[in-house]
Amino acid sequence: MTPSTAHSPLISAEEFEELARTAPETVRLEFIKGRIEVKPVPDGDHTEIVAWLQRQCMQHVPDLWLYSERNLKVERYRKGRAIPDGVLAPVRHFAGHGDWSDPDGVLMVVEVTSYDADTNQRDRVDKRDGYAAAEIPVYLLVDRDQCSVTVHSEPEEGRYRSIVTRPYGTPVELPGPVGITLETEELKSFTA
Repeated sequence: MTPSTAHSPLISAEEFEELARTAPETVRLEFIKGRIEVKPVPDGDHTEIVAWLQRQCMQHVPDLWLYSERNLKVERYRKGRAIPDGVLAPVRHFAGHGDWSDPDGVLMVVEVTSYDADTNQRDRVDKRDGYAAAEIPVYLLVDRDQCSVTVHSEPEEGRYRSIVTRPYGTPVELPGPVGITLETEELKSFTA
């Protein structure tokens, strides 16, 4: 059997979508770089960090919404399927969309790291590269292991050209098209 890669996945994106649709509620599947990955169900602190970010976004940009866990087509030619923890887009942007949306019009995606063995490869490498390839302007990583926030921006040729990391408690600037500054002091209360 040939191993699965981004160039020769074992199943098609359409076959993956059917598999993901029939998976039990306790399992969330993603299809990144030709591989099926299981995304952990978030713990309480993870959920609260996403809620914190929703409040921050609402205060600064009320015409945008941070959607939780919206299914996106990512990677080159939209062959990947990811479920970001948050997707910032205009209000009602996803109205009329099916299960999986193209990332066109998405301003930012957000991932909050989980405490599992795959988080390094999944959140810090694979998803970052998929979001850059999909030309999503900003990728925000809230890294609970490092107690830091990393802003990836300026996607070009499948990579983010700008990567800025700040520790919890430091203001974090989200560049255009988002254009807000996050106050991250509250994130200190979610450290292990």
